[in-house]
Amino acid sequence: MALNWLISIAYTITLGNSSSSSSSEFTTKNQMKNEGEFGFRMPLHYPRYKKDDYENMEKWKIDELLREYGLSFRGSVDDKRRFAMGAFLWPDQL
Repeated sequence: MALNWLISIAYTITLGNSSSSSSSEFTTKNQMKNEGEFGFRMPLHYPRYKKDDYENMEKWKIDELLREYGLSFRGSVDDKRRFAMGAFLWPDQL
């Protein structure tokens, strides 16, 4: 999974900055096609949950939050909570 993410970023940087409209168009279509498969997606707003919110968040809501940001994580609900807190909380909030 991490290798796919790295390849996606390298591909986007290499071809995404090309001045050719055909390669830029291809990159855009390819990114849209693969967006759900791998790669970090940044929605308009960063989540504004606090540590207590994550600790009490239901499994479906954690799954939806991670999916919204293009993050895939397998594990127990507690593992997903810890992952989400690590990904979205600043160190002083932990």
